[in-house]
Amino acid sequence: MARKTEQTGLCASIALLFLLCFFPARLNAEELEYKMDLGAAIGTCFYLGDANSTPYAHMGFMGGVTARRILNPRMAVKMNIAMGHLSGSVDGFIPLDPLSGTIEGGTPVKIDFSRNVLDIGAQFEMNFWGFGMGAGYKDLKRITPYALAGIGMTVGMGGGASACAALCLPVGVGVKYKLKPRLNIGFEWTMRFTTSDRLDATPEGTTQLAHPYGIKSIGLKNKDCYNFTMVYLTYEFMPKLRKCNN
Repeated sequence: MARKTEQTGLCASIALLFLLCFFPARLNAEELEYKMDLGAAIGTCFYLGDANSTPYAHMGFMGGVTARRILNPRMAVKMNIAMGHLSGSVDGFIPLDPLSGTIEGGTPVKIDFSRNVLDIGAQFEMNFWGFGMGAGYKDLKRITPYALAGIGMTVGMGGGASACAALCLPVGVGVKYKLKPRLNIGFEWTMRFTTSDRLDATPEGTTQLAHPYGIKSIGLKNKDCYNFTMVYLTYEFMPKLRKCNN
């Protein structure tokens, strides 16, 4: 009888040990974290410069793809390739010949431009709250606002003018929401400051909106910038390696 009791106790101990090993593994699988996400974005864009000073005037469409390296629930580095359409118009405020020396300061002229921009860059994102789904002790949130800043390159092309390339400095804010453990949706607003005054170039041989008043700019002063206002959808992949005793 004692031997049978010992065998029963041993079986119970083995079963308990199995359960203790099995259930944490299940929990860890449900709370698995990922290194990367990949997705697409679509939205609107507008330009601010010599031919437009009003936000969301002369709006165009933009679209692109993003890849994000998730460092931890609060930090990520995002890479993007996007294309947008910029346009603007000015009538009578830009002089055709600003250095003419006339009392009028030059001959007023009407100018329109319409071009595309290719935007390639990377931004560092800082979430206000830890972003994710999992155990309550991690204090993760399914939704979080975030701020971003980065660096990249902008290429202006089309519109009958020669292409131009410039350094781009994006700064903005956004909010992201986790639809499912690996599926995210977000909204993002960024201003993208460039070192070029030629994004609003007009066809060759006509007036160009570069130094239109004959005053050359330095650094970022009096240069062109544009905005991306977009929504995006991303999917997470590449699970992080975790030790069995996590």
